[in-house]
Amino acid sequence: MNLKEELHGLNDKLEQFRRKLAAAEKRGDKGIMLQFRQEINAVNKRIASAKTQQTRELSKQGGTVVSLKFKRPLTKAEQADMGKLKKSVKGLVVVHPMTALGREMGIKVVTGFAEKEF
Repeated sequence: MNLKEELHGLNDKLEQFRRKLAAAEKRGDKGIMLQFRQEINAVNKRIASAKTQQTRELSKQGGTVVSLKFKRPLTKAEQADMGKLKKSVKGLVVVHPMTALGREMGIKVVTGFAEKEF
């Protein structure tokens, strides 16, 4: 399972535990309330761990992309026919500013990275 799916599953569990805790508080069941508070703390720790791992992977991926020798912003025409561009440039990596990688790298426009000039 990838990190994105794991985070999604953990957030679902967290929400489920919060709902059950609220129901236990309504009933006044102290034993169950304690159990769900412990479960919530455990899931929060796992979520924090998964998020740091995800950030670490993004930084690593961003480092490999930045290490490519050539980069330049892509024109609207190139963006429109991305398939043709990727076929003509071997090893092209396109980074969009709205993706997690683009935000991590601080990119403002759609940029292409490659080993050779294109």
